[in-house]
Amino acid sequence: MIKTLIFDFGGVLINLDKEACVSRYKQLGVSNVDKLLDNYIQSGVFLQLEQGEISLAEFHDKVRQLSGHNISDKDIDDAFCAFLLDIPDKKMQKIKQLRSKYRIVMLSNTNELHFPMNSGKLVGGDYLISDYFDHCYLSFQMHLSKPDSRIFQALLENEKVLAEECLFLDDGPQNIAAAQKMGFNCFLVENGLWIDEIDELLQSLNK
Repeated sequence: MIKTLIFDFGGVLINLDKEACVSRYKQLGVSNVDKLLDNYIQSGVFLQLEQGEISLAEFHDKVRQLSGHNISDKDIDDAFCAFLLDIPDKKMQKIKQLRSKYRIVMLSNTNELHFPMNSGKLVGGDYLISDYFDHCYLSFQMHLSKPDSRIFQALLENEKVLAEECLFLDDGPQNIAAAQKMGFNCFLVENGLWIDEIDELLQSLNK
């Protein structure tokens, strides 16, 4: 029986626009940014921020070095946040409905700009995290990122649940493949679509 639903954030809940982010950074002089940014896992300085290896101040300095210009912290932050769009309300209402039957957690490769913990709300909408999620497992806090098997193992240990008792929803094929190897039930989300399929999927898994 499925006990826990695990949701990715970007591309599963919140809509993304990588090209807008890339365009903003190129305007700031970071010419190779398209090689560092990805919808699923970042590289270089962006991965360092996502894994909590560097502070936000260090991130700003490294981006300035990449650009060769004395750009402001705000311009750097605004460019990165252009990656994130909105969270469709129907997705959050579906999560709230599912939470009445299952434990709901998030597992996300993210950073303190895209997921500011002090607000208690999700970027992209006026949603209190505590109203929808029992726990959030975030790469920048855990110093690990998907598809590293250790981040999945840490989640299982903290949740005190077996992989086969979980359904993991993610839009990254590499993340899905890593989770499947560990025995998770998985659903590869394409184009942000999962609401219409999840009830039937859960019904089949809980037979």
